[in-house]
Amino acid sequence: MAATDPAGFREALRAGFRWRGDRTDERLLADPTGWWADPRVLHEMGPALAELFAGADPTVVVGLQSRGTLLGALVAAHLGLGLVEVRKDPSPLADSDRWFTVHTPPDYRDRTLRLGARADHLKAGDRVLVVDDWVQTGGQLLGVREIVTRAGATWCGVALVVDGLSDSSLRRSLNLRSLLHVRDL
Repeated sequence: MAATDPAGFREALRAGFRWRGDRTDERLLADPTGWWADPRVLHEMGPALAELFAGADPTVVVGLQSRGTLLGALVAAHLGLGLVEVRKDPSPLADSDRWFTVHTPPDYRDRTLRLGARADHLKAGDRVLVVDDWVQTGGQLLGVREIVTRAGATWCGVALVVDGLSDSSLRRSLNLRSLLHVRDL
Protein backbone atom coordinates (compact mmCIF):
# COMPACT_ATOMS: atom_id res chain seq x y z
CA MET A 1 0.00 0.00 0.00
CA ALA A 2 2.65 2.61 0.96
CA ALA A 3 5.26 1.80 -1.67
CA THR A 4 2.78 1.12 -4.47
CA ASP A 5 -0.04 3.49 -3.49
CA PRO A 6 1.05 6.38 -1.23
CA ALA A 7 -2.25 8.22 -1.76
CA GLY A 8 -4.20 5.10 -0.74
CA PHE A 9 -2.06 4.72 2.37
CA ARG A 10 -2.61 8.35 3.38
CA GLU A 11 -6.35 7.88 2.86
CA ALA A 12 -6.25 4.81 5.13
CA LEU A 13 -4.47 6.94 7.78
CA ARG A 14 -7.19 9.58 7.54
CA ALA A 15 -9.92 6.91 7.75
CA GLY A 16 -8.42 5.38 10.90
CA PHE A 17 -8.06 8.70 12.74
CA ARG A 18 -10.70 10.40 14.91
CA TRP A 19 -11.01 13.65 16.79
CA ARG A 20 -12.65 12.79 20.13
CA GLY A 21 -14.62 14.98 22.49
CA ASP A 22 -18.06 16.24 23.35
CA ARG A 23 -19.82 19.31 21.98
CA THR A 24 -19.07 21.17 25.20
CA ASP A 25 -15.35 20.34 25.30
CA GLU A 26 -13.02 23.28 24.69
CA ARG A 27 -10.88 21.23 22.36
CA LEU A 28 -11.00 17.85 20.71
CA LEU A 29 -8.37 15.20 21.38
CA ALA A 30 -6.50 13.28 18.70
CA ASP A 31 -7.19 9.54 18.62
CA PRO A 32 -4.89 7.59 16.28
CA THR A 33 -5.75 4.17 17.77
CA GLY A 34 -7.58 3.20 14.59
CA TRP A 35 -4.17 2.97 12.92
CA TRP A 36 -3.11 0.13 15.22
CA ALA A 37 -6.44 -1.68 14.71
CA ASP A 38 -6.12 -1.76 10.91
CA PRO A 39 -3.75 -4.61 9.93
CA ARG A 40 -3.05 -3.07 6.50
CA VAL A 41 -2.03 0.27 8.02
CA LEU A 42 0.02 -1.41 10.73
CA HIS A 43 1.80 -3.57 8.12
CA GLU A 44 2.68 -0.58 5.92
CA MET A 45 3.43 2.03 8.60
CA GLY A 46 7.09 1.06 9.09
CA PRO A 47 7.93 1.03 5.38
CA ALA A 48 6.03 4.30 4.78
CA LEU A 49 7.87 6.14 7.56
CA ALA A 50 11.23 4.67 6.52
CA GLU A 51 10.63 5.80 2.93
CA LEU A 52 10.52 9.43 4.12
CA PHE A 53 14.28 9.09 4.73
CA ALA A 54 15.27 6.82 1.85
CA GLY A 55 19.01 7.19 1.31
CA ALA A 56 19.71 8.67 4.77
CA ASP A 57 21.37 5.41 5.90
CA PRO A 58 20.53 5.53 9.62
CA THR A 59 22.25 3.00 11.88
CA VAL A 60 19.68 3.18 14.68
CA VAL A 61 16.07 4.25 15.14
CA VAL A 62 15.01 6.27 18.18
CA GLY A 63 11.38 6.24 19.34
CA LEU A 64 9.79 8.43 22.00
CA GLN A 65 7.73 6.71 24.66
CA SER A 66 5.05 5.53 23.96
CA ARG A 67 3.63 5.78 20.44
CA GLY A 68 7.03 6.69 19.01
CA THR A 69 8.40 3.45 20.43
CA LEU A 70 5.63 1.46 18.75
CA LEU A 71 6.20 3.20 15.41
CA GLY A 72 9.97 3.18 15.82
CA ALA A 73 9.91 -0.59 16.27
CA LEU A 74 8.03 -0.95 12.98
CA VAL A 75 10.57 1.26 11.17
CA ALA A 76 13.57 -0.44 12.81
CA ALA A 77 12.25 -3.91 11.90
CA HIS A 78 11.68 -2.80 8.31
CA LEU A 79 15.21 -1.34 8.06
CA GLY A 80 16.89 -4.22 9.94
CA LEU A 81 18.12 -1.84 12.66
CA GLY A 82 17.93 -1.64 16.43
CA LEU A 83 15.60 0.62 18.39
CA VAL A 84 16.54 2.98 21.21
CA GLU A 85 13.66 4.08 23.42
CA VAL A 86 13.60 7.62 24.77
CA ARG A 87 11.67 7.47 28.02
CA LYS A 88 9.77 10.16 29.83
CA ASP A 89 10.95 10.61 33.43
CA PRO A 90 13.56 7.82 33.23
CA SER A 91 14.74 6.06 36.39
CA PRO A 92 18.13 4.35 36.46
CA LEU A 93 17.89 0.83 37.87
CA ALA A 94 21.35 0.91 39.49
CA ASP A 95 24.30 3.27 39.92
CA SER A 96 25.92 1.68 36.87
CA ASP A 97 22.81 2.28 34.72
CA ARG A 98 23.95 5.42 32.82
CA TRP A 99 21.49 7.64 30.98
CA PHE A 100 21.64 10.69 28.75
CA THR A 101 18.92 12.94 30.21
CA VAL A 102 17.56 16.37 29.30
CA HIS A 103 14.71 18.68 30.23
CA THR A 104 12.59 19.76 27.28
CA PRO A 105 11.17 23.11 26.36
CA PRO A 106 7.38 23.23 26.91
CA ASP A 107 5.42 20.59 25.00
CA TYR A 108 1.89 20.68 23.56
CA ARG A 109 0.43 20.62 27.10
CA ASP A 110 2.86 23.34 28.24
CA ARG A 111 4.79 20.79 30.33
CA THR A 112 8.54 20.61 30.67
CA LEU A 113 9.51 16.94 30.60
CA ARG A 114 12.60 15.01 31.60
CA LEU A 115 13.62 12.65 28.79
CA GLY A 116 16.32 10.03 28.76
CA ALA A 117 17.96 7.25 26.79
CA ARG A 118 20.28 4.58 28.12
CA ALA A 119 23.85 5.58 27.31
CA ASP A 120 24.89 2.05 26.34
CA HIS A 121 22.26 1.94 23.57
CA LEU A 122 23.17 5.19 21.79
CA LYS A 123 26.76 5.44 20.61
CA ALA A 124 29.07 8.05 19.15
CA GLY A 125 29.06 7.56 15.40
CA ASP A 126 25.45 6.32 15.24
CA ARG A 127 23.26 7.88 12.55
CA VAL A 128 19.92 8.46 14.25
CA LEU A 129 16.47 8.47 12.67
CA VAL A 130 13.84 9.61 15.17
CA VAL A 131 10.28 8.30 14.77
CA ASP A 132 7.12 9.59 16.44
CA ASP A 133 3.41 9.84 15.74
CA TRP A 134 2.77 13.58 16.08
CA VAL A 135 4.54 16.89 16.64
CA GLN A 136 2.81 20.01 17.90
CA THR A 137 5.44 22.31 19.46
CA GLY A 138 8.65 20.38 18.82
CA GLY A 139 9.75 20.58 22.46
CA GLN A 140 10.19 16.84 22.93
CA LEU A 141 12.05 16.51 19.62
CA LEU A 142 14.43 19.30 20.62
CA GLY A 143 15.11 17.33 23.81
CA VAL A 144 15.77 14.15 21.82
CA ARG A 145 18.15 16.04 19.53
CA GLU A 146 20.09 17.18 22.61
CA ILE A 147 20.36 13.54 23.75
CA VAL A 148 21.64 12.53 20.31
CA THR A 149 24.20 15.34 20.41
CA ARG A 150 25.39 14.39 23.92
CA ALA A 151 25.87 10.81 22.72
CA GLY A 152 28.11 12.02 19.89
CA ALA A 153 25.70 10.60 17.32
CA THR A 154 24.53 12.20 14.07
CA TRP A 155 20.95 13.44 13.63
CA CYS A 156 19.40 12.24 10.34
CA GLY A 157 15.95 13.68 10.99
CA VAL A 158 12.44 12.93 12.23
CA ALA A 159 9.92 10.68 10.48
CA LEU A 160 6.38 11.46 11.67
CA VAL A 161 2.88 10.42 10.90
CA VAL A 162 1.37 13.88 11.58
CA ASP A 163 3.06 17.28 11.43
CA GLY A 164 1.22 19.89 13.48
CA LEU A 165 4.08 22.41 13.71
CA SER A 166 3.37 26.01 12.89
CA ASP A 167 7.06 27.00 12.98
CA SER A 168 8.59 26.15 9.60
CA SER A 169 12.09 27.08 10.79
CA LEU A 170 11.85 24.36 13.45
CA ARG A 171 10.64 21.92 10.79
CA ARG A 172 13.78 22.66 8.75
CA SER A 173 16.09 22.64 11.77
CA LEU A 174 14.86 19.21 12.88
CA ASN A 175 14.76 17.88 9.29
CA LEU A 176 11.20 16.79 9.91
CA ARG A 177 9.20 14.85 7.31
CA SER A 178 5.69 13.51 7.71
CA LEU A 179 3.06 11.37 6.04
CA LEU A 180 0.28 13.86 6.86
CA HIS A 181 -0.12 17.42 8.06
CA VAL A 182 -2.66 18.15 10.80
CA ARG A 183 -4.78 20.10 8.30
CA ASP A 184 -5.26 16.78 6.41
CA LEU A 185 -7.19 15.43 9.39
